[in-house]
Amino acid sequence: MEAGSARRSRVRLAGLVAAVLAAAGCFVGGVSDPQGGEPAPPAPTVEPEATTTRADSTTSIEEFAEDVASAQAVAERYWAARFRESGERFQPIRRIIPYQRAGEVSCGGQPLPRNNAVYCSQGDFIAYDVTWSVAAFRQVGDAFVFYLLGHEYAHGVQVRLGVRYDFTIQQELQADCMAGAYLGDSVRAGDLTLAEGDLEEFREGLAAVGDDPGQPWFAEGSHGTAEQRTESFFRGYENSLSACGLG
Repeated sequence: MEAGSARRSRVRLAGLVAAVLAAAGCFVGGVSDPQGGEPAPPAPTVEPEATTTRADSTTSIEEFAEDVASAQAVAERYWAARFRESGERFQPIRRIIPYQRAGEVSCGGQPLPRNNAVYCSQGDFIAYDVTWSVAAFRQVGDAFVFYLLGHEYAHGVQVRLGVRYDFTIQQELQADCMAGAYLGDSVRAGDLTLAEGDLEEFREGLAAVGDDPGQPWFAEGSHGTAEQRTESFFRGYENSLSACGLG
């Protein structure tokens, strides 16, 4: 996936959603500011292993950091434009915080575990396990970063719009739709570029994820079945935000 005019190898989306959603948890609600209002900590140092990205053969931590910055910039431009169209001013999410150890960052008084990515509303930040994220980046390519930031950024937009549901699954499926709209609209606008076959591989990845069989839809933390998540994402991707129930 390319952002804007950046010159880099295109990557395929196969396995992207499985890598993100099978492990990631999303929190929306009261949180503790992990640094007490101080500047965000620098990204932890991650030692590269002898692995390569399946799509573009990179092991570069520097490229991962560049992709995080690019994904953040595309998301900020996208949502600023959508708010401007509605006559509103968009305030970007305050911080994006990488962490490396369980408990290094807390959310709602709960230490964040490894292998996770969250949006926390009180401190208005996204936090992610950088070691896990880099491993997924190497396995599936830079599209992982754009989806990860897109989904969590959608939770921040929900807070800004005052969107609140009774059940977690409603919040999560809408965020899937909004992430799809962000990606689809950005591709159509030329801000992102997909390689041939990406959408079909993305669909296959979405079909492989979802809540465990038998998990009640009303349970706290439910994200939806594989079918529900696939339908929500592609509804947003194909039809933009008007399909996401924000109006």
